[in-house]
Amino acid sequence: MAVLGVDGWRGAWVGALLDGRTVRLLHLDDAAAVLAVPDVDVVAVDMPIGLSDDGVRTCDVAARDELRGRGAAGSVFPAPVRPVLAARDYAHARELSIAATGGRSLSAQSFRLRRSIRDLDDALGDPSDPRVHEVHPELAFRALDERVRDPKASARGQGQRLRALQPVMDVLDALSEAPAGIPAVDALDACAAAWSARRIADGAAECVGDGSLDARGRPMRICW
Repeated sequence: MAVLGVDGWRGAWVGALLDGRTVRLLHLDDAAAVLAVPDVDVVAVDMPIGLSDDGVRTCDVAARDELRGRGAAGSVFPAPVRPVLAARDYAHARELSIAATGGRSLSAQSFRLRRSIRDLDDALGDPSDPRVHEVHPELAFRALDERVRDPKASARGQGQRLRALQPVMDVLDALSEAPAGIPAVDALDACAAAWSARRIADGAAECVGDGSLDARGRPMRICW
């Protein structure tokens, strides 16, 4: 059974195709290319899928609570509300967010994710691809190894994440043969997402969210 973990990267996507212990890293141009990877049972994406129309998603709050005290809670950015996907620029996005939520603006980090979120939202279409699930790498790393605590861009943080992944996949081989230019931090996040995809496929995943669906019928849920 092959599964795919995916992390956004500079307007494109990094994929980690996991089959048994073998993992292969992929440079994917857009979300359509992600969904076109053949013979994949589950696709786990580190990107919001179910989007609220008018407020903060329960799953974002719960994911931050899960990571609190580990130095990673700040890596969970509140997903923009769906109206923001139509924004012309950051100022317009803030206006749309304030209008939709009754006063909550939009962080610059969340706005930078808007293009990738819209790319994925368009590619999923209606009805949505049932193979695709939202995940968060830091939740996976926490479950893999409680010793993962340092920032992922630091040498200590990358070492801790490598140590966490090595028992479940041949991550060093994957990094050694990665497409040129892919940063290690994004490659490791994609590998963690692939581990979550395997757990989803096996029926062993944990998830946070209140069970609600967005306007396109997609669950507002984060799994690992």
